[in-house]
Amino acid sequence: MTAGRGPVRGADPSGETAPPLARSTLDRAAHRRADPAWLAEAWERARVLVLDSGSDGRTLVRADASPPELVLLGSGALPEVPRSVPMFLGVEPDGVPVFAVDSPLPELPGTRAAHLRDIGHLLLDRDAGIFTTALALTNWHVRHGYSSVTGHPTRVDEAGWSRIEPDGDRVWPRTDPAMIVLVHDGVDGIEGRCLLGSNAAWAGIPGGRRYSCLAGYVEPGESAEAAVLREVGEEVGVAVEEIVYAGSQSWPFPGSLMLGFLALADPEHPVHLDPAEITHARWFTRREIGAALAGRPVAVGDGDRLVLPPPSSIALFLIHRWLDGHC
Repeated sequence: MTAGRGPVRGADPSGETAPPLARSTLDRAAHRRADPAWLAEAWERARVLVLDSGSDGRTLVRADASPPELVLLGSGALPEVPRSVPMFLGVEPDGVPVFAVDSPLPELPGTRAAHLRDIGHLLLDRDAGIFTTALALTNWHVRHGYSSVTGHPTRVDEAGWSRIEPDGDRVWPRTDPAMIVLVHDGVDGIEGRCLLGSNAAWAGIPGGRRYSCLAGYVEPGESAEAAVLREVGEEVGVAVEEIVYAGSQSWPFPGSLMLGFLALADPEHPVHLDPAEITHARWFTRREIGAALAGRPVAVGDGDRLVLPPPSSIALFLIHRWLDGHC
């Protein structure tokens, strides 16, 4: 498949569900980004997603739609001059081009503002791909108005897919690779266990404590698998083996690519926390995880109940894979 083109559907080649923000039906049509004549014509007939970086990247969805449905406008219906030039996202299966602009959200009857964190897992493949790409690209532009080398202002080029300095040097959108791993004991059945941690940076939840997969950024000169070994060792002092890649998805808050893994560890090995990173960590059985997903309280100490990761995260995708035996 040509780089930058083609859809990513809601299932991977094995037939299992893909991570929630890894879905798309857009042809990115990267060869069109440097074609000003085509882009000008495409803009006249485009569907446009308005996304507001000033409200943490929210966009409009139809208030009464289930599942949520993005509101895309015609290019002639935009309410005001946007903060950004139009960013070309790709072409829909029906041949209509899709753009995004960064602008305050218009007040339209029958709509509401929504964030990708809250609705990403509910969106159909088409809308998930549009919203995720638009937010990732917008967040990159917001943070790269000036050259990191010279400090000079940069301007947008290639329909939003690069920025140019005054001397002609070009930069392209960046994404930070990060690993995330569901550590488990390899045991089948409801008594099989997985190791989850509670991050020191997370805000408190009244009556609850969030536990999730262990994660961290891939460091320079390091493979993703080496990052799994290092991060798990640093955060909880546990050695892992049989590291298996499980999938990836964008996490544009503001600009990460989450590389998901499953790995084995011995639950009898003592857990030693790095308190700067992890405040709590423990092994949970499939019985406990299933109960929490079903809405039943699972005690985790100090009167708190177990809170699992949000549905749009790849962390919950990995937990479901383990829970369902796809390890």
